[in-house]
Amino acid sequence: MRISPPNPELLALHTGTVGKTWDLRQIIDGCARHRFRGISPGRDRLKQMGVKEAAKAIRGNGLTPTGLYGAGMFPAQDRKARELAIDEARRAIEEAATLEAECLALTVGGLPEDSKDLPGAREMVRDGLGRTLDHARSAGVRLAIEPMHPMHCAAQSCINTLAQALDLCDELDRGGRALGVAVDVYHVWWDPQLKAQIERAGEKRLLAFQISDWLLAPGTMLADRGMMGDGAIDLPLIRSWMEEAGYRGFHEAEILSAASWWQRDPDEVLATCRVRHQTAC
Repeated sequence: MRISPPNPELLALHTGTVGKTWDLRQIIDGCARHRFRGISPGRDRLKQMGVKEAAKAIRGNGLTPTGLYGAGMFPAQDRKARELAIDEARRAIEEAATLEAECLALTVGGLPEDSKDLPGAREMVRDGLGRTLDHARSAGVRLAIEPMHPMHCAAQSCINTLAQALDLCDELDRGGRALGVAVDVYHVWWDPQLKAQIERAGEKRLLAFQISDWLLAPGTMLADRGMMGDGAIDLPLIRSWMEEAGYRGFHEAEILSAASWWQRDPDEVLATCRVRHQTAC
């Protein structure tokens, strides 16, 4: 089956794609220059620029803030640390509201230090989400759970499949639209239930779609993602599943690549993203 190229107006950039070479203002200018229509900033860069100034610059350059990243990490060794994580998530919600971001994507966290209690960590995630959700509703911010590849289960996220994430959505936000999922192909492409779970999520729960590629021999699992078209992921097929399920949002290029793309001129990176979005996605 031949799948038509994506709408070029739907290309967005996750700021992590250019590493640390540019600050947020430079990234905003670069997105406008390369005709990206969306941008998804990390909270670290947002703090450097200031939330209100960033919101003004993003909108002033005709960009949509497709998401905000950098909150979650709910499991912790003690109650005080867990409360701090929840407070931080609430601050991130306020930042997302100021940006008018389409969602706040959450990296939910892995095992607490020196713990092997995986079910307990997942219960802490459930509790953290539940205690954060009312604040998000009142602020008009939608929360997106981002399942991460099982290789990240211990350190970054103990929610590793769309099914796990959607179970939490159904339990905590039954019938609502405040909680959904961010589908990052790098983390979920391998899942044999991916198509069925995307269909299950539907338009109501599909809040973000992130694109990159899985290299056949990555040097590091954390920051050696491939440019779209350079690896093993059938990006057009997964995009078609998203669209069939009702997703009409942006396609965020998120290419964390310490040894390759972060070493290049960011203008080259953005130009390549634009070409590959049309030829490989």
